[in-house]
Amino acid sequence: MKRIISIIIAVLMLALMMSSCAEQPATQIEENTAAPSVTSAPITSAPITAAPTKSVQPAQSAQAPETEPPTPTESEPPTEASEPPTHKSGVLVLYFSATGNTKLLADRIAKLEKADIAEIVPAQPYTAEDLNYHDPSTRASAEQNDPSARPAIAEEISLEGYSAIFLGYPIWWGKAPRILNTFVEANDLTGITVIPFCTSGSSDIGASDDELAALAGSGNWLQGKRFALSVTNEELLSWIGDSLGE
Repeated sequence: MKRIISIIIAVLMLALMMSSCAEQPATQIEENTAAPSVTSAPITSAPITAAPTKSVQPAQSAQAPETEPPTPTESEPPTEASEPPTHKSGVLVLYFSATGNTKLLADRIAKLEKADIAEIVPAQPYTAEDLNYHDPSTRASAEQNDPSARPAIAEEISLEGYSAIFLGYPIWWGKAPRILNTFVEANDLTGITVIPFCTSGSSDIGASDDELAALAGSGNWLQGKRFALSVTNEELLSWIGDSLGE
């Protein structure tokens, strides 16, 4: 009998224990059954550096004219500002041109010789009608047919300081235009070497240089030369050198 009682007591105790487990709070079960928190090792991240950005320079203003020389460095001694190129001292290219052909040649001579250049400008410019050589009543025809004609020059040309003058003009009816007479008679060419040159469609310089020399009455006049516009720079340089004794 005692044995039976012991068995019953054991069964009751077991039932009580199972009942106690069933009544345990859900929160406690959740706490007990929750996944353990994982404690990861402390992360030592490298310091975050911003990606290199392209430095933006302020916009530069328009470059100022180079009015001042650059500041010299210690290894580079300062240099004086270069002087603008000057023309060859004592040489003048002087010309009269009604249609522009003689001007083209005069410009080339002046550049090759690095000489000064000036133009004999008529006070009354010549028009296309004035230069109609086929009409004897036109201005140019009337002047060339009148040995006493002296067309006025717009401005006086100073010859001071020149020892040589290249004197250029076109050929009109085998002669220099009468405005050249005006110039040589109005200027003292003493001590100046005069080198005539001319342009024309076909005529040579003829006696025009001698006639101008006679009217001038002063200056050392060399033999003149006619040039076509197709003349080469080499030919011009050779003639310039011979004329100036270079």
